[in-house]
Amino acid sequence: MTLPVSRRPGADAVPALRWGVLGTGWIAEQFCGALHPHTSQRVAAVGSRSPESAQRAAARLGAESAYGSYAELVAAPEVDVVYVATPHPMHVDNALLAIEAGKHVLVEKPFAVNAEQGRRLAEAAEAAGVFCAEAMWTVFLPKFDVIRQLLDDGALGELTTVVADMGEWFDPGHRIFDPGLAGGAMLDLGTYPVTLATWAFGDATLQTVTGAGTRSGSGVMGQFSAGLDFGGGRLASLSASIEADLPTRATIAGSRGRLDIDRHFYRPGSFTLVRRDGSQERYTEEAVAHAGLFHEALEVARCIGEGLAQTPLRPLAATVDTLSVMDAIRATHGDEFACE
Repeated sequence: MTLPVSRRPGADAVPALRWGVLGTGWIAEQFCGALHPHTSQRVAAVGSRSPESAQRAAARLGAESAYGSYAELVAAPEVDVVYVATPHPMHVDNALLAIEAGKHVLVEKPFAVNAEQGRRLAEAAEAAGVFCAEAMWTVFLPKFDVIRQLLDDGALGELTTVVADMGEWFDPGHRIFDPGLAGGAMLDLGTYPVTLATWAFGDATLQTVTGAGTRSGSGVMGQFSAGLDFGGGRLASLSASIEADLPTRATIAGSRGRLDIDRHFYRPGSFTLVRRDGSQERYTEEAVAHAGLFHEALEVARCIGEGLAQTPLRPLAATVDTLSVMDAIRATHGDEFACE
């Protein structure tokens, strides 16, 4: 068997959109930095909370213009689509601001801090008839299109198991330790293994969940582990930590074989298909880290160019379902956010 080839579109196959970036932090820098060398997408404008910070951000992000308020950014006529890159508790309000202005929107993960908020945002986008998606960049990567094809073609047989972890060390002053910003292991890191499980198992519905977590010194949940039963013999074992450097690998297994996804499974990179008879095939992809963020922008451009209000690769219902699973895991060990 020869491994399938990715079907993700090239930069020249999608329209060049004019992006407005709402927020000026680290992830905004990574996103804009990935667009410039790899696509024809334009960073048309950046919005911040003051004209001075907006001007500084525009110079740093390579934006063509700067706006000193979020309201001005979403109203800007030169902006086709808004990328929301603000802290977690602000995602819904900022995305709603763009939607109310009639703009398409890509919302940085997590889409919202819980499923109720995510559902409200999804309903607003659908009612307005604008494109909306969560910037869960993993599912838009070429590697994951190849994996999707293998799963859909039955290369692993009946799926039974997903095992995934994600953990790294952070400076004590990092926002991830801030309770006021919905910090902790779940929203920044846990969203990746949970997304992998819900994405791999497709429309399976969570039946039961067990979990445990421990708090960091700042009060946020520093780590968690969870066992998920999706019914039909489908189980997931997931964990995340902001206090330990975990392997950050993943395995998807079934009755005929398994996929072992290399370290930093959620980024561009490689994996190995191991069949039941022990034979193996290797998929190799350059591990370019966050330089691969441009793939999500290409998918947004493709969908908007084709008049789609959602991407079939990550429908809003799937995003809300993942948030529901995250809510269920948090409930097992009392992980609550002040902004809920």
